[in-house]
Amino acid sequence: MQAGELPRLFFLERSDFVLQLCTLASGSSGNSLLVSDGATHILVDAGISCRRITTALKGLGVAPASLSAVLITHEHTDHISGLTTLTKQRKVPVYASRGTGRQLCYRIAFLEEVLHSFTPGECFSIGSIDIETFPTPHDAAESTGYALSAGGRKAAVVTDLGHVTEAVEAGIRGANLLVAEANHDVEWLRSGPYPYFLKDRILGDRGHLSNEAGAALVCSAVSAGTSAVVLAHLSHENNTPERARQVVGDSLTRMGAVPGQDVLLDVAPRSEPGRRYTV
Repeated sequence: MQAGELPRLFFLERSDFVLQLCTLASGSSGNSLLVSDGATHILVDAGISCRRITTALKGLGVAPASLSAVLITHEHTDHISGLTTLTKQRKVPVYASRGTGRQLCYRIAFLEEVLHSFTPGECFSIGSIDIETFPTPHDAAESTGYALSAGGRKAAVVTDLGHVTEAVEAGIRGANLLVAEANHDVEWLRSGPYPYFLKDRILGDRGHLSNEAGAALVCSAVSAGTSAVVLAHLSHENNTPERARQVVGDSLTRMGAVPGQDVLLDVAPRSEPGRRYTV
């Protein structure tokens, strides 16, 4: 995808050797996105209802029965709320770290029948898509980030982390498209209505990235060649799409990568599918 090019609005056939991504929902109330190369269709997280997932897939031209797998980043409700019904109805394979998998099995009956566990840092393939996994620092059992590659193109998904580690930097390196967290404005959070313990959790090293921390991660990725960025997991109470875009866009401009000219910068919608990106 060239800098500033609008995402294509359809999924291509596998023979075109491209990778496509679409967020289905992104925020504290639910998270899920689809990555596809036309032959293999993979969800990252299932934090919205199964009905919303299947409706979104049909809207993208993907039959729910053709879903290849679900990758789970961690066990918090806004990332797994649709997983019980999805696995019951579709028997879709679920991939999660060993720590996350144990937590999921406590909550979802018979999940072990479709669960594939791994240690973050391991790589594997699902159909025609290669998966890289890496640990992320979050207050969960064993939180994981993912990079998905096909046809020489790579998309990385990294949200729900309190700070950026070397493992995260390594995991997103070489990504053509990056889905990155920009959860909150620090001052808005500090002066807002949340109780102290929740503010402390969000601001901690195992919480969520602020706009400024997300901007630093994005700038690092763009300096290494990333050409498209989607900001994700924005707080409804402590952020706005406009604020996140402004902070990250200003940081990119200062480093000489002007959004809309040198890099595509977008924000994932909270409650509905976003644009479809061809990588």
